[in-house]
Amino acid sequence: MTTAGKLLEGLETRYKVNSLLSPAAMVGEVLMEVFIPLIMANIIDIGIAGKDIGYVAKVGLLMIAVSLFSLLCGMLSARFGAVGALGFARSLRRRLFSKVQDFSFANVDKFSTASLVTRLTTDINNAQNMYMMIIRMCVRAPMMLISATIMSFIVNRSLAVVFLGAIPLIVIPMLFIMKAAFPRFKIMMKRYDSLNSTVQENLTGIRVVKAFVRENHESQKFRDAADAVRSAQVKAEKLVILGMPLMQMVMYVSIIVIFWFGGNMIIGGTLLTGQLISFITYLSQILISLMMLSMIFVMLVISRASIIRIVEVLDEQIDIANPVSFSSSDASYSLTDKSSAVLEKKGTDSVTAVKDGSIDFKNVFFSYAGTQETSVLNDVSFSIPTGATIGIIGGTGSSKTTLVQLIPRLYDVLSGSVMVGGVDVKDYDLEALRSSVAMVLQKNVLFTGTIKENLLWGNEKAGDDELIQACKTAHAHDFIMSFPEGYETVLGQGGVNVSGGQKQRLCIARALLKSPKILILDDSTSAVDTATDTSIRTSLKETLAHTTKIIIAQRIASVKDADTIFVLDEGRLASQGTHDELLSSSSIYREVYESQKSLSAVDLDIG
Repeated sequence: MTTAGKLLEGLETRYKVNSLLSPAAMVGEVLMEVFIPLIMANIIDIGIAGKDIGYVAKVGLLMIAVSLFSLLCGMLSARFGAVGALGFARSLRRRLFSKVQDFSFANVDKFSTASLVTRLTTDINNAQNMYMMIIRMCVRAPMMLISATIMSFIVNRSLAVVFLGAIPLIVIPMLFIMKAAFPRFKIMMKRYDSLNSTVQENLTGIRVVKAFVRENHESQKFRDAADAVRSAQVKAEKLVILGMPLMQMVMYVSIIVIFWFGGNMIIGGTLLTGQLISFITYLSQILISLMMLSMIFVMLVISRASIIRIVEVLDEQIDIANPVSFSSSDASYSLTDKSSAVLEKKGTDSVTAVKDGSIDFKNVFFSYAGTQETSVLNDVSFSIPTGATIGIIGGTGSSKTTLVQLIPRLYDVLSGSVMVGGVDVKDYDLEALRSSVAMVLQKNVLFTGTIKENLLWGNEKAGDDELIQACKTAHAHDFIMSFPEGYETVLGQGGVNVSGGQKQRLCIARALLKSPKILILDDSTSAVDTATDTSIRTSLKETLAHTTKIIIAQRIASVKDADTIFVLDEGRLASQGTHDELLSSSSIYREVYESQKSLSAVDLDIG
């Protein structure tokens, strides 16, 4: 599919109709504008020269009528063009956003969040301006150029030849400017990405900035990023702005030449005054059309850089694809039948339900860069029975979070396999798999809205009783009810009006509402006290007996009661066992335990 086809794909019919009506109305406007100088010449050369007031009045009314019709066509063209361009931007922005929603973590990492924001805003706006230019100016300018040129030859061929020499003086420099400016505009858009990244990083971490009194440092970073944008923009546009004075110079020189030859022709009696005035008007229309075309070329240069960036997102191959769903003829299969069918058909169909919470890793390697040499998980193998409670301990950078992100298939393994419920995760329908796995991430994200609205992310059909039960299990109900509005309390962006521990408990409650077969807590009780942490784990054990629970923690106390504890070291499964078994068999685990035990003793002495 061509680039234009990719951009226009999915555009609604009503916007296509407006996009076609805009140039149609523009044709009417141009024809009337070209007709007006001819009427004006007749008024001067026939009416005024012959002192025929009646003719002047009659033709003058015709000129007014033509002008009004031209104005009406122009207004309609502007209206249709605006609706069409806005619809194009709306459609393109929705498609781009939907594509991003389907991205895997790896796809997002490739572009970066800031770059995607720029593409959804600045780049889409540039594409919208280009679309408006195409459906209006790209019709008006060429048609005006052709029509005015024909009329000027009709008025006087000798004078018309004079300004034909002006066209190469405009076209050749503009082609050079377009070629030289495009790479500079690409650099400018990358500078916009960097600026957005700086702003996003600062606003996200504003509390850290203030806590470390780094406002001046961050302000300087922003000024540097803004200056980089300005410098790139100046470098790109200083070429573009050469086009306007060049055109004006050619236009004014052409007018002077026409006046010189035209004046001599009037003196010689071979040209009428009205014809010269109409000819000057046609010359102005021709040169203005050329100026419009140059502006279009400039806009196309700017927009081309944005369009390439937009198409990059639309063309991006999502590395985690959903398998093909079962056809209606397979509807009679039971879950076990489907699982078998998937294996027999080599993954061509997708399993639409997770049988249980059992997990099997078989010789798993994973790399963010996609190469064996840079793998962060190396030959990891283990089995977890459904309903088990698993603890994961490891130092910073041991790939604990990476490990659990492979379970709901947020990333795909480099080699090996991850099985959930006896089926490879690659054979599951993504929605079915991820609906059965609830994750509470290290970074607790809440959205603007009420507490209830945030909780319903877990299950939008959950009733009040289910909400309350989930919050009680997560030990969130009491602090929610301490707010005057209770569950209708409005949270600010990111949950700024609740504490870190409260955020964590709300996120746990939200995950519990999914009634998952697998619950993953990624260091998600780090902001609560030890007593609350213990109470939450006890509640989870009582209420989720058949759910597989995976707890990543820094504190030994958070995982010591787990059925099995995995110890990760530099992307490898160093050891596994119960708390007592690891104390005797794992030096890494014992070292962590002793260090935390010593710290606890020091804290008690200080207390």
